[in-house]
Amino acid sequence: DPRGVYVCQLEGRNEHSELQVHYRMCQNCIEVDASTISGIVVADVVATIFLAVAVYCITGQDKGRMSRGEGRALLAARGWGQ
Repeated sequence: DPRGVYVCQLEGRNEHSELQVHYRMCQNCIEVDASTISGIVVADVVATIFLAVAVYCITGQDKGRMSRGEGRALLAARGWGQ
């Protein structure tokens, strides 16, 4: 615990200086080092790729169907819908 009063005294002199230190440590802190940051970055990239694949799979399922308007437009262009 680094809290307390520190005294600095020069050799051969009666002078001294006092320094009072107040230090508060965090109770719920985590140490952020290179491995922690790289883990967060890798998890973020994996989550982004997973989300992109999920969106691609969901939107790619309806490619075989035509909407109602598309079918009528093709029939009208060929002269069959009249």
